[in-house]
Amino acid sequence: MVEHQDETRAAYDGIVELYASMFADRPETQPFTRAMVGTFAELVRETGNRRAADVGCGPGHLTALLHDLGLDAFGLDLSPAMVVHARRARPGLSFGEARMEALPVADGALGGVLAHYSVIHTPPAELPALLAEQVRVLAPGGLFLVSFFATDGPGPVRFDHKVAPAFSWPVERFAELLARAGLVTFARLLHDPGSERGFLDAHLLARLPHRHTPPDRE
Repeated sequence: MVEHQDETRAAYDGIVELYASMFADRPETQPFTRAMVGTFAELVRETGNRRAADVGCGPGHLTALLHDLGLDAFGLDLSPAMVVHARRARPGLSFGEARMEALPVADGALGGVLAHYSVIHTPPAELPALLAEQVRVLAPGGLFLVSFFATDGPGPVRFDHKVAPAFSWPVERFAELLARAGLVTFARLLHDPGSERGFLDAHLLARLPHRHTPPDRE
């Protein structure tokens, strides 16, 4: 785990300004992202707990969008350079350095967690533990929106992402992982981004039931 995280951290640290220039205004040109993030924010507001984490926040553009949509949003990222950039670009918001597998958040504290393409670098064997950590910080009834690259076939596919090695997932397999973590997926959106990789963009929106039994951790 440490090796691949060190590789990912170093890769993103090295492209902060380029990445921010490419993605800072991305929500304005991505109608499907805006639709799903807007729905997520509305449903989080309805829970009465507006505290939400943007995990893998990068330069903080979606953290800012969540704030504009009425959430008490903060961003967390593995890359310290990304956190520095986000703090500088959006001084009115809170950003911190953290691994998705060990969030500095109390149990059941959040109304929502957004993971926008931030799980794609996680090896398949480690993804269940990462998802369990997102569930840990959600309050009963809380929302989880995860976006990733989708592919056909029976299992995840490793590919050479421009920043660091990544994985695409069959949507049903990913939904099964969410279910095993204790989440109920109730909305999904798949669309073709016109990517040369041949993947679809996938967005799954799930809720933590009010009666939730944490999965056994071996």
